[in-house]
Amino acid sequence: MLGTTAITAPAQADGHLRIVDEPLELTIHMHWPRAQGYGVNGDSSQIYPVEEKARELTGIHLIDDTSGKNTKDNNEAMNLLLAKGDLPDIVGGNRIQQPVNQYGPEGAFIPLNDLIDEHAPNIKAWFDARPGLLDAISAYDGNVYYIPYLPDGKYGRAWFIRQDWLDKLGLEQPQNVDELYEVFKAFRDQDPNGNGQKDEVPYFARDWEEVLRLMTLWDARTSGSDTYHDFYVKDGKIAHPYAEEAYRDALANVAQWYAEGLIDAEVFTRGSSARDYLLGENLGGATHDWFASTSGYNTALADKIEGFNFIPFLPPASANGVRMEEHRRIPIKPDGWAISYANEHPVETIKYFDFWFTPEGSLLANFGIEGVHYDMVDGEPIYKPEILESGRAVNSQMYEIGAQIYRGYPQDYRYEWQWTRESAREGIELYDQHDLLVDQFLGVAFNRDEQAVYDRYWPSIQTYMLERQQAWVLGTGDVKQDWDDYITAINKMGMQEVLDVMNTAYKRQYGG
Repeated sequence: MLGTTAITAPAQADGHLRIVDEPLELTIHMHWPRAQGYGVNGDSSQIYPVEEKARELTGIHLIDDTSGKNTKDNNEAMNLLLAKGDLPDIVGGNRIQQPVNQYGPEGAFIPLNDLIDEHAPNIKAWFDARPGLLDAISAYDGNVYYIPYLPDGKYGRAWFIRQDWLDKLGLEQPQNVDELYEVFKAFRDQDPNGNGQKDEVPYFARDWEEVLRLMTLWDARTSGSDTYHDFYVKDGKIAHPYAEEAYRDALANVAQWYAEGLIDAEVFTRGSSARDYLLGENLGGATHDWFASTSGYNTALADKIEGFNFIPFLPPASANGVRMEEHRRIPIKPDGWAISYANEHPVETIKYFDFWFTPEGSLLANFGIEGVHYDMVDGEPIYKPEILESGRAVNSQMYEIGAQIYRGYPQDYRYEWQWTRESAREGIELYDQHDLLVDQFLGVAFNRDEQAVYDRYWPSIQTYMLERQQAWVLGTGDVKQDWDDYITAINKMGMQEVLDVMNTAYKRQYGG
């Protein structure tokens, strides 16, 4: 397995994980995409099995007190929570980093630095072994206010292609952007699905942003992190990819491919069903999507489409000869949990946070309950057949029991490796043989004034950028002809002011 951080539970006396003698209840706000509330499917009356086990081991009982249960918008939920004023003991969930780091220095959340040093040896050891990551999650005052969800593994998305179509047409896997262009034209024109119709879609994407990923083939960037449209680090400074000349030239090529019918005509509207539909109907030729889930179609469609073979291939070399995989698993997420000012038991709470970094806590957070959801086999946590062979996504099954949710914990890639098909495993090993991954921008922490500048200008700038971007791809306007006016417009909207606060915060946080 590649990129794993295996944790094996040592044999220790029962009760060594106990934090309190008598049960201690702590309230929690837990709002994340899969559930708006701390309980099965967000229902606090249905206690997660993982929570029940954690209660048994630690004596800490988390009690749901989530705001914004009627909305899936985490920002709206956080605003409702902060407006309430009376915060629960623990605030957790999706994208808490920015509000916690903004309001922590103002007293809404407790700084964790000393608590970690004195009471959380496992958290401390984890960050000590990964220099620089504490800087990345620190607020502008230098303090740490939240424990993040910490993904594991290296590779996330990959380039996939219909190898059976290549074989039928007598083509090799494309090794550079020019060869990819010729392959896409062949998919469009030479009827690889054999139905006598010109209905093939050479390149498709279920996330429309993945059509932008084609721009890396002309040496442009689309994001600096695993979040679409993000800033990136260029020559030691923060820049934005959509304000660079490389973007202008690359987007012009993407627009040309779209005009030639090499990209799904409905890429902006088809939505998340694109992968299911275009592969299931034997129409889709290539995409850029997740290793594990995309590899599953070879099994799912084996009986429906004779010879179906959708496999990862190396990123084609760009116009300047660079093979780049822009997407990778980021080592820290803006998700996790923090201790609010209202918490009267911060020592017990940080010890509870630390529990999830112990071997036992990590296994519980990742795999569920030993003997119920997995077994230890030769020191490895192996899911039971009823989990792996249920026909349902393993991650969805874990969410329902309270594993793999957005608490602050170290993910264990062994959980995903078990349900990654052989073709994807081979693809990951192939990718690992090449220097494909680019450095990531891990974000910055603004002070109040910087945040005000960012909030004033950036949302409208990004909206304008994405509107123009989509229009150019669809052929409304020409990015090269419109470029000077576009740059003038974003500068008038405050682009330089945003870059100034980004760079000020970046220099403060990371030095240089």
